[in-house]
Amino acid sequence: MIEEHLQQDLSELCFGKTIFPEKVLSWIAKENLWNIWVPKNYGGLELSLSEGLSRLQELARIDGSLGWTLTLCSGANYFIGNLQPETAGEIFQSSKTTVLGGSGGVFGKAEKIDDHYKISGTWRYATGATYLTHFTLNAEIQENGQPLFNEDGSPKVLSFVIPREKVEIIKDWNSMGLKASSTDSFKVEGILVPETYSFKYNQFYQPQDIFKIPFSVFADLTLWVNYIGMAEHFLAEARKVKSGKNLEALAETLSKANLKVAAHAKVIEANIKSEISIHHQYIEEVHSSASNSVKSISRDIMEIFPYLGVKASRNDELLNQIFRDYFTATQHHIFTK
Repeated sequence: MIEEHLQQDLSELCFGKTIFPEKVLSWIAKENLWNIWVPKNYGGLELSLSEGLSRLQELARIDGSLGWTLTLCSGANYFIGNLQPETAGEIFQSSKTTVLGGSGGVFGKAEKIDDHYKISGTWRYATGATYLTHFTLNAEIQENGQPLFNEDGSPKVLSFVIPREKVEIIKDWNSMGLKASSTDSFKVEGILVPETYSFKYNQFYQPQDIFKIPFSVFADLTLWVNYIGMAEHFLAEARKVKSGKNLEALAETLSKANLKVAAHAKVIEANIKSEISIHHQYIEEVHSSASNSVKSISRDIMEIFPYLGVKASRNDELLNQIFRDYFTATQHHIFTK
């Protein structure tokens, strides 16, 4: 738990910012929060699923951009489990602070040339772009100028880790909220990347339990707790100016959401400990649970906001920033399909 006075300090430092102040970045590095999921032998915290989810929710409760950025970037550092151990060592043990982040979209091409790939493309929505030491991206694979395909006929796609110095950041993040998340686009043109710096989302090389969780479940749960944390912050601030049944409806929705997250984390951790596979049906159950929960939270916030007064509509008020952060976060595709 982060001490209450420090939570307040961090909230004030982050308020209204488009880039995190150096004091916040120094605190993040000191607490090793980029490396929530990274194994201890690579310099990480190696938190369990339950511990990590609790930490991320607490951060989102302090500030939306803070929680969102650390969730997405620590989630990219989670890819250490997908990297070959030698490559993981090169990336994570050669630097005091390693911060990965990037795009989940397939917006580029990678031409296979011997044991390298020549990559070009432009990718959107790389959360934390300003803070990254490495970018992650997905690209369709080609060889001799021809696209390669999987057995099912779909284009062959690989993911890659690219050092920051080989990437051009395009400063185009101009959203109403999550401003300090610096979710900019980025571009690479004809750079050569070793094959060892490619990876697949569900192929793991590290033995820790966290890497035995299907990536879609990991993504659902880590983003879900962000929505809950931001909504808890909204509720706390709204209660300072209003009371009534709409606020209590949100409180009940959040209580149910917290119970559901905890229950899912408990089931997943128990299954992994017992070496029981997490089947497709349960993966869908988690996704449905998260999607419906976020819809309910959004509905309840919308029921409250019109009654918070003109003050809540001002861009220089905390309630307004939380509102903008939350509904910017809901535009992530994960729960909107």
